[in-house]
Amino acid sequence: MRDDGLERAIDAAGGIAQLARKIGISQPSVSTWSRVPAQRVVAVESATGVPRNDLRPDLYGEQAGSAELVDPIDAARAREYALLAALLSAPPSKRMLDQLAALSCDATPLGRAHAALADAASSAVAAKVEREYFDLFVGLGRGELLPYASYYLTGFLNERPLSRLRADLTKLGIERIANNSEPEDHAAILCEIMSGLADGCLDASTEAQRAFFDKHLSPWMGRLFADMESAGNARFYRAVGALGRTFIEIETEAFTFAN
Repeated sequence: MRDDGLERAIDAAGGIAQLARKIGISQPSVSTWSRVPAQRVVAVESATGVPRNDLRPDLYGEQAGSAELVDPIDAARAREYALLAALLSAPPSKRMLDQLAALSCDATPLGRAHAALADAASSAVAAKVEREYFDLFVGLGRGELLPYASYYLTGFLNERPLSRLRADLTKLGIERIANNSEPEDHAAILCEIMSGLADGCLDASTEAQRAFFDKHLSPWMGRLFADMESAGNARFYRAVGALGRTFIEIETEAFTFAN
């Protein structure tokens, strides 16, 4: 039996098949859900407009009432990771493109990357961005880019980086979604996990958070975003790549100084 949050998301998307398509996974996977899995909350929220605290009040309800306990820098980091997760997990809807076009910007490197993304979103057409996403990450057989840790670190999918990640996810209490064929080392899933670590949704120490980043994101994700910037099929996603590369550089530097 589906909970109320999942039912609302399915209704907002126009059905199970439409929800699955919007977040980039198979229809049978969504059909097996009784509630939105923790690692899919951000993507479902972005695709449907249903707030995360309605989708998973067990994860986000109490957090909303104690937001003042989250360090403002960590809250900002969580939002940045959540944005990247949403853009990597599925093409943005028109609603999300409109929200991106209104991003606030400043003169910092990250602010300039936000400005470039806002500019790209303001002129983007949702249907064309959807096709771009397909060509980049899905394709007929495979996309231009394979956003998986195993591929970037070994040249093959489902290799040792994935098995090491699964062991660490078990320690964090994160379970694999039943009947979901998407490997957990997809960049979108890793960004969702880092978002949860940053905002305290996932209970882990600062040292554990840094270790997770150093082990599972730092060795390869910056290269993925750089490849996105120069990909032949990228238009809107060039700005996404620039934002992701800039943010990963900032995170790497911050974690280095924290040591």
